[in-house]
Amino acid sequence: MTGTVLEALDEVPWERLKAVLGRRPAEELRRALRRLVLKGGAATEEDCHPLSDCFGLGTGRVSPVATAALPFLVALAADPETGARAVLVQLLADSSQAAAEAGPDRVDAGWHEAWRLQRPRIRALLTDPVPEVRRAALPLEEDAGVLLERWRAEADPTVRLPLLLALGTAAAGPARTGPVDRARAVVAGVLRTDDPVMRVAAVHAWAAFDARAPVRELDLLAEVLSDPAVRPRFEAIWYRPDCDLAFDREDVVSLTAGLLKDAPRAALALVVRLIGAAHRNGDALLCRTALDEGWRLLADRPSAASALLPLAGALLVDPDDAVRYRAAHVLAALGPRAAPYADELAVLVDDPGEHEFLDGTVGDQARWALTRIGDERALPGLVERLYAPYRDQEGRSFCTGGPRLPETEDVLIPLRAHAEVLLPSVRKILREDGAGGPLTCPLLETLTAWGPAAASALPEVVALLDDTRYSLRAVDALVAMGPAAASAEPAVRRCTVLDFPGNHQHVAWAAWRLGGDRDAALRLIGEAVLTQEEPFHDPVDLLGRFGPVAARYADRVRHVMEHGDTWTRLRAAIALWSITGEPEPSGSVLEEYLHPVVDGGDGYGPFLDALRALARIGTVSPAARAALRALRGSDRRLSVDRDYRAFLRDEEIRSAIDDVLALP
Repeated sequence: MTGTVLEALDEVPWERLKAVLGRRPAEELRRALRRLVLKGGAATEEDCHPLSDCFGLGTGRVSPVATAALPFLVALAADPETGARAVLVQLLADSSQAAAEAGPDRVDAGWHEAWRLQRPRIRALLTDPVPEVRRAALPLEEDAGVLLERWRAEADPTVRLPLLLALGTAAAGPARTGPVDRARAVVAGVLRTDDPVMRVAAVHAWAAFDARAPVRELDLLAEVLSDPAVRPRFEAIWYRPDCDLAFDREDVVSLTAGLLKDAPRAALALVVRLIGAAHRNGDALLCRTALDEGWRLLADRPSAASALLPLAGALLVDPDDAVRYRAAHVLAALGPRAAPYADELAVLVDDPGEHEFLDGTVGDQARWALTRIGDERALPGLVERLYAPYRDQEGRSFCTGGPRLPETEDVLIPLRAHAEVLLPSVRKILREDGAGGPLTCPLLETLTAWGPAAASALPEVVALLDDTRYSLRAVDALVAMGPAAASAEPAVRRCTVLDFPGNHQHVAWAAWRLGGDRDAALRLIGEAVLTQEEPFHDPVDLLGRFGPVAARYADRVRHVMEHGDTWTRLRAAIALWSITGEPEPSGSVLEEYLHPVVDGGDGYGPFLDALRALARIGTVSPAARAALRALRGSDRRLSVDRDYRAFLRDEEIRSAIDDVLALP
């Protein structure tokens, strides 16, 4: 066969064919195919990798090169003397899916006919002697009747399970034909009579055509997934056609939770039962996974807190480090609601427990949880622990959607009442690291938020004014300190960057706030707003901070509010009210920024700014009030983030909503 295939490869005019990706020309595909033919049984998965690029997978197109290569790919996949055949079959499945999903004008005109001609050989892969090949070929067959024939003949459990899932997908077709009904009957039979893991797979298969199936079978799912004796069976037989490795029990827990994404109450009930069973059985792997799924629910729906809070509290004494870490993380995210567990958390502040895939220690999470509660037992050594991950390495590694340590500023900013205790450590880090330090920006942000309470850090902040990386952050921190920072006004003026007009305006405003010339600053910033055809929101925002003395610029600010882009209109509406003192038209413009979020959008930044401005203005329309009240009562996490920041932003936004709803 080798000689015949090589001759056929050389007969194709590859040089005339246009590939999807220029970096993988058609000639390279020919070389990759020749290499596979010549290596025979010694071919590896790595030898197949160039084919994916040559076929243009992921581009949304099927090129003439893919059409020309299809017969050779099928021949290699079907040849028992070829190595890595399952990988080649997966490539066939991916190509078929790409052709099905691409628009007609993005699929080479000859592809479908070439596929039709190869169809008998492709279908024959379902009966190949090698289980891995049969399994990889399942996505290539959509006919329920053919899959039923394979079900009756298939004996290998590593193929039967994905075949059952494929039957579920085939049974989801819109037409109720005989094969579809029989496929559903097979799924129903397995659900009631087969071994436990196959029964769980049957629930997954049934969910393909009936989304309520996992809800109805919640007891079965909880029982099987939490049974330690069954765990090895998952890894023995749970395979998917597109993956060479088996799925373990924890993988299946996550897949099962995904089936319940539209049934959050059922999903929470499953998670609670799994956590409870895992804790009783000392099943740390299950407990970790169930806690992760609980976290995802909690990050989406505040109502999940009532069920997960006591579970997390009980797990603070779990012997597994990773379980304690996750439990403390949940309590930290829930903040004041975790107050009943403050003593237990205080015991853990020096807990060194950690896990190779988690950021920080159990003690770090417990300490942060105490700060969220407002417990002063978190304060000793807090700043040093926040700095520890950066002391001997350049940074941290974490998954933004999973449990991790909070950013330094997110811990410290809410602790303004304890600034006097924390400032010596903050100042020490700024002195020792200074410019280029990993925490310099977060600490400047913290000092700005602390305002006058941070005044003792004046020398360390002034020292950063000469570094353009930090100068404007340092300026903001000095302004926030208030009169105590007045002596820094000459140094602030000297940090002006000559070729950066935005810097000039910001520095001029800051110098005025520290005791400098107000009128000169107003002229500089006002002229920028007047002369820029489309002013940036920064000078507009600065202009509004002058209040009524900027009245001569009110018409221009109104024009920007009416014609600017999204961010500039928002800042201009706030500035116009600050200058004129008139609630309208600023209030109506600001309310426009409420509707997208109320209607389900995720523009939380403008939404929060608009809320804060409306609270300052002191008026809100009845319609906006009603919409905000409904949003406030919704079971929806008000944040685009899905890590701990979701909780902080949600709290911030709900507090701002409360301020607006409290208006007379």
